[in-house]
Amino acid sequence: MVRPGYVYILTNKPMGVPYIGVTDDLPKRIEQHRAKAVSSFTKRYNLFRLVWFERFENIHDARAFERQMKKWNRAWKVNRIVEMNPTWRDLADDLNC
Repeated sequence: MVRPGYVYILTNKPMGVPYIGVTDDLPKRIEQHRAKAVSSFTKRYNLFRLVWFERFENIHDARAFERQMKKWNRAWKVNRIVEMNPTWRDLADDLNC
């Protein structure tokens, strides 16, 4: 059975440093980032605000999209965030993280 996956973007403030990640359990992964239990990059830049995510039916598709997004320029990433979350609010509040 193939499990679903999520691609997500964390930042520290509106228009801040973006971090793109992938997971099969978004609430748990956000908790790990907030506890600074993962990724020295997110720890170093204090990236904990979930500003964008997309659910995929298949974790393999999510990983492929994450790799693709990491090649995008900053303007494309910002545009993707603004389309879903124009105020850059922390979407983790909706996930009860």
